[in-house]
Amino acid sequence: MGNETLKVIPLGGLGEFGMNCMAIQWKDDIIVIDAGLMFPEDDLLGVDIVVPDITYLLENRDKVRGIVLTHGHEDHIGGLPRILSQLNVPVYGTEFTLTYVEGKLEEHKLLDDADLIEMLPGESFVLGPFKISPIRVTHSLVDCVALAIRTPVGTIVHTGDFKIDLSSPDGKPFDLHSFAELGKEGVLLLLQDSTNCDRPGYTPGELAVKPRLDEIFARTEKRLFFSCFSSSIHRIKLAMELAHKHGRKVALIGRSMDNSTEIAMDLGYIDPPQGLLIHSGQIKDLPPEQVCVLISGTQGEPMSALSRAAVDNHKHARIEPGDTVLFSSRVIPGNEKPIYNVIDHLYRRKAKVIHDDGKSGLIHVSGHASQEELRLMINLLRPKYFVPVHGDYRHLTQHVEIAVGTGIPEKAMLIEDGEVLELTGSTIEKTGKVASGRILIDSGSTADVVEDIIIRDRRHLSEAGLVLAIITIDKMTGKQAGPPEIVTRGFAVNEEGIMSDARNIIGRTLEESSAEEKRDWILIKEKIRADLKRYIQKNTQRRPMIMPVILEI
Repeated sequence: MGNETLKVIPLGGLGEFGMNCMAIQWKDDIIVIDAGLMFPEDDLLGVDIVVPDITYLLENRDKVRGIVLTHGHEDHIGGLPRILSQLNVPVYGTEFTLTYVEGKLEEHKLLDDADLIEMLPGESFVLGPFKISPIRVTHSLVDCVALAIRTPVGTIVHTGDFKIDLSSPDGKPFDLHSFAELGKEGVLLLLQDSTNCDRPGYTPGELAVKPRLDEIFARTEKRLFFSCFSSSIHRIKLAMELAHKHGRKVALIGRSMDNSTEIAMDLGYIDPPQGLLIHSGQIKDLPPEQVCVLISGTQGEPMSALSRAAVDNHKHARIEPGDTVLFSSRVIPGNEKPIYNVIDHLYRRKAKVIHDDGKSGLIHVSGHASQEELRLMINLLRPKYFVPVHGDYRHLTQHVEIAVGTGIPEKAMLIEDGEVLELTGSTIEKTGKVASGRILIDSGSTADVVEDIIIRDRRHLSEAGLVLAIITIDKMTGKQAGPPEIVTRGFAVNEEGIMSDARNIIGRTLEESSAEEKRDWILIKEKIRADLKRYIQKNTQRRPMIMPVILEI
C-alpha cells in the first residue's frame, strides 16, 4: 500500500488500561495522541510506573510534529516526562490539562525546555497535513476533548475518555451538535473509549450523586471526612457546596488534593464562598459538626493522607469515634486489599465508613460511557471503519461486537499495541508491527529503567530466597583461609547438616579445581554456584538464588 496510506499505530492502551499513546502517520508526518503511564501490577516488584516503549517515534523523530492531549489524567499525560526527555516536541492541550502537565514537567526539571501550546474546543489548528479540531466531551475531569483529525484520506475521530453528560456541573455539556455535524460530513474511522463497554445502559451524569451526598451531609453528626479522586474537580466543588449548605467549614488535606483544588480555583472551576476554607491546623479548634475534611487517598496508597489518618499518624487529621468517612470513588481493580486495610483501621477507630459497596446508594459515578452511549456515538458519527481503544483485550473484543451490532461500520477491527493499521478512503487492513511494549521505571525517575531480567531476579528472590556463599582465599597460597561462611535470606533450612554439607561441597569444588582454574575467579564462582545449586535442589526441592563471593586476604 506504500506511502499513500494513512497509518494508525497504537503504542500503548490497546490491550491494557493505561499507558495510552497513539501515533497517526501520513508519509513523513506523525502526530501522537496522548502519552500516558500505567501503574504496575503486583508482579512488577519495586516498579513505580510503566510507560510505553516509543522506539518507533525515536526512529522517526524528524517526522513527529507534536503530541496532542485529550485530557489530564495520569493514564494520558503521565508518560510525558519520559517521552519529552527523549523527544522534545510541541505538546498541545486544553488550559486545565496543560496546567497539570506544567506541574509534572517542573517536578522533572523539564518545564523550561517544553513547548506547551493551548488549544480551545471548537477552534481547529493544523499540524503538517492534519487539521485537528478539539471537541468538548464530558468525563470525570474538566476540560476534556475528543479530537476530529482531518487527514488526506478522510476524517478520524478519537473520542478520548468520555461519557455523555448533558448537565455537567461546570455548565459545559457534552458537545452533541459537533459530533452530529461530523457525522453529516462523513467519518472514515472512529477510535472509541472501551472502558465501560461491559456496562449496559447509560452512565449517570456527575450531578446524579448530589441527592445521596446531600443526605449524608445532613445526617452526619460529627466530622465528615470526604475522600474522592483529587482530579474529580466536579466532586470537590459539589462537596464544598454541600458543606456550605450544611454549615461546615472545609479543610483540604493531602498534596494532590491541595494542588488540584488550587489549579481549579485559579482557572475558575471552583469558587468557594468567602471563609469556607480553613487551614488544616484549625480543624481541632472547631466543633466536630462544623468540619468537613476533603482528604486524598481513596485507593489506600500507603503514604496518602487518609492512610496515615487511619492509623493516627497524621499531624492534623485525626479520626475520632463517631466521625464519618466517605469514599466517593470506585475501587480500581488491584487496589482492593490496601483500601480494605484502611477501612479496617477506620472501623477500629469506631468511625462510620461509607464506600461504594452496592448498598450505600449513588455516591460515585463513572467518567466513562456505557453501552447505550457508545451506540449513540456510533449512530451520530456513522463511521466507515471502527477501532476500539483504551482497554484489556476482552473489552476491545466486546466493544467490536457492540459496534458490529449497530450495523453502521463497514468494518470493525481489533488491533493491539504495535500493530500497524493502514487506511485509504476505501480500504483498511493490518500491515505489520512496529517495536512496542512497556518501559518499567523505578523510584519515580524517568532515567531509572528496570530491565525484565531485574524483575525476574526480584521475583526469584521473593519466591525462593538467597544463599550467599562467602569463601576466603589466602592470596599467597591460593588456599582457603578458613571454612566458608554461608548466609541465607528468605531461605529457611531447618537441618544444620545441610549447611555443613554445603560447606564441604565448596571445599571439594576448590580441591578438585586445577591451579589454572583457581586463578580464574569467575570460573571458580560459577563452578561453586552450579555444585551448590545441584545439592540444594536435590535435598530441599527449592531453587534459591545462589551467589558465591570470593574474598582475597
